[in-house]
Amino acid sequence: MTIPTEITQHQKSRTMEIAFDDGAHFTLPFEFLRVYSPSAEVRGHGPGQETLQAGKKNVNLLEIVPVGSYALKLVFDDGHDSGLYTWDYLHDLGLHQDARWREYLHQLEEAGASREPHP
Repeated sequence: MTIPTEITQHQKSRTMEIAFDDGAHFTLPFEFLRVYSPSAEVRGHGPGQETLQAGKKNVNLLEIVPVGSYALKLVFDDGHDSGLYTWDYLHDLGLHQDARWREYLHQLEEAGASREPHP
């Protein structure tokens, strides 16, 4: 298991920087963290039960809450605060960020949805 050595929240750029003890360092946008929340609300309870998260382009991260010595709970300004981001999950998100982001944009396009918030 990789363990974070530093976690920094950047409100202006809406990103969270995270460095790990294996030397990996990632900058994860709040929107990316929100749409890939590990919560059951987003991921479902099994394959094929995922809920596409649209309109999250301007989401902000209000709070980062440590959970034991293994995870973070992220509190977003759209009210979402469920799902625990384990160290392994955050590391995996960082490693596969580009591919997952392309996949998300493709899913939005297929659904006729947008990153833009609804008016």
